[in-house]
Amino acid sequence: MKKIFFYCIAGSLAVTTACSSTDSATTADSSTYETSETVTAAGSTNDATTTETGTTTTTGTSTTTGTTTESGSMGTTSTTDATGTSTTTGTAGTTSTGMDTDMAGEMTTLTNLDDMTFMMTAASSNMLEIELGKMAAEKATDPEVKEFARMMVDHHTKASKEMKSIASEMGVTLPTTLMPMHQKMVDKLSNKTGDELNEDYMDTMETAHKMDIAMFEAKTNNAKSQSVKAFASKTLPTLKSHHEKANTIEDKVD
Repeated sequence: MKKIFFYCIAGSLAVTTACSSTDSATTADSSTYETSETVTAAGSTNDATTTETGTTTTTGTSTTTGTTTESGSMGTTSTTDATGTSTTTGTAGTTSTGMDTDMAGEMTTLTNLDDMTFMMTAASSNMLEIELGKMAAEKATDPEVKEFARMMVDHHTKASKEMKSIASEMGVTLPTTLMPMHQKMVDKLSNKTGDELNEDYMDTMETAHKMDIAMFEAKTNNAKSQSVKAFASKTLPTLKSHHEKANTIEDKVD
């Protein structure tokens, strides 16, 4: 009887041990399964990455056409393929006169004046040169600027007297006040002093003489009055000399 009881106990222990081993195995299998899931998840990530890469490398053709305007125009067409090769064709054109739009418009107007309007505009320009010359001779600090300003007063006073004689023959009444475009130049300099006046005065002289030269060159070719044509031809070299000297001094004081 004792042997039978002993066998029963031994059998129970064996069964318990077997069950425990089975549970452990089951646990191990479970861990293995989880590990397998982890690997599968990693595979999923790789697959997703591969799919994303496929989307990124979509092939196609891109065409861009546009026009850019500065003082010219530019048109560009660009085509890019999947390999990153880009082909660009275009035409560019740029026109630069070194002047703003208002100045360009004034220059065009000055080359198309009739004889009477030319005389009136030139008279206003003379008054501008005289008025600014007196201002700069008094307020400028650079010796060359002062000397140039005094020369402007002298030369343009003589030119004004000569013009009055021609205008009288033509029956033209010359203005006694500045035209708006010349008055703007005076207003710009009226409150300037020292180095600022030196630079701005010479810069204004460059602009004013550039305008005069355009106007006088036109009249040497298309004036109807022989007196106007002779005056323009005679005065033009002096204006060019003034402009050249103004450029030289302006570079020094700039």
